[in-house]
Amino acid sequence: MSKLVGSAIFGQSGGPTSVINASASGVIQEALKQENIVQVYGAAHGIRGILEEDFYNMREEELRELELLKSTPSSALGSVRYKLKDFNEDDTDYKRLLEVFKKYDIRYFFYNGGNDSMDTCNKISKYMQKVGYECRVMGVPKTIDNDLWATDHCPGYGSAAKYIATSTMEVYHDANVYDTGMITILEIMGRNAGWLTASSALAAHKGNGPDLIYLPEVSFDVEKFLDDVERIYKEKNNVIVAVSEGIKDKEGRYISEYGSDLAKTKDAFGHAQLGGLAATLANMTQERTGSKVRGIEFSLLQRCASHCGSLTDVNEAFMAGQMAVKHSVKGETDKMVAFEREAGDQYKCNIKLINLTDVANREKKVPREWINEEGNGIKQPFIDYALPLIQGELVFPLEDGLPRFARLNKVPAKK
Repeated sequence: MSKLVGSAIFGQSGGPTSVINASASGVIQEALKQENIVQVYGAAHGIRGILEEDFYNMREEELRELELLKSTPSSALGSVRYKLKDFNEDDTDYKRLLEVFKKYDIRYFFYNGGNDSMDTCNKISKYMQKVGYECRVMGVPKTIDNDLWATDHCPGYGSAAKYIATSTMEVYHDANVYDTGMITILEIMGRNAGWLTASSALAAHKGNGPDLIYLPEVSFDVEKFLDDVERIYKEKNNVIVAVSEGIKDKEGRYISEYGSDLAKTKDAFGHAQLGGLAATLANMTQERTGSKVRGIEFSLLQRCASHCGSLTDVNEAFMAGQMAVKHSVKGETDKMVAFEREAGDQYKCNIKLINLTDVANREKKVPREWINEEGNGIKQPFIDYALPLIQGELVFPLEDGLPRFARLNKVPAKK
């Protein structure tokens, strides 16, 4: 493919993770090294920043701060949930994007996000091809949900899984302090895929985890759940339950809706706003057993706890960003960077490329064979899959005993 000289722009989208900035560091630092990339921009709040011509000159950033992005949680450039319409129905946004791309001679577009972000990448790539504007588009994966199709795992998942497993072990010890009985229900993120909740099984693998685990992959039966809890409570006088926020009954209704109308609220992509499940199930359980019940929602800590980050996850997130740039400069476009695990006893992760059309809006769920027959526990194959992803500890600088996170200059781009 022919040599392409021009500017690059990078944006972040969707829910933050503790390593999304590691991917940003990989993209930006590698782009700054490439002779074919004459300028590097960072979009403020993803695609909205490009539409509004609000982005930063990344050449004005200090190398130390770009390195510190590796250990800085959340989205340093700002994220967004903005759904592009089909350009065959409404091409208004696409015309504006083309206008901005031409003005700044943007020939490389890197977008860091999950399912919906890959949809955005795919639409922009196809539109640029349609109008004949040469721009290489590359999706950089990100999601703690680990549900992107065709990649072994996603940057962000390993660190979130490590936090969940660690926190579950800590809760286990706290819940077993007293000689009085208690039931603890842990609500863990995951709308349609249970990868995060399954990671609580890593705590059980070490003997300090939940007795019951429920994922969205299996229909949830409230009565069976209450029977399970009551049975174990009578045996042990103490029960810990891990549940995905997105569990549904056999009719497809979110269990969280049983106690709230929150799940009826939709975001820009039509996703239900979930939450409050632990409290709902705690109330049901207390009524059934009459025992002390505590509901705990791990909430946003799952995606921002960089202090419990996986070094493997950080390094792979950086590599994903770095390789997105290297492949695009070599001529690749219309792809998403993905991970492929080598077979063997020793864990090794390689990079592969997936067509954006194939990955956009497709979900990868926990295999049913990794869940026990009763639908309330996790089998060994998941443990074997997840353990390598949480290895290594991230060491980051401290100031006065607290983390020193990146401080970007965020100098506005000028044209």
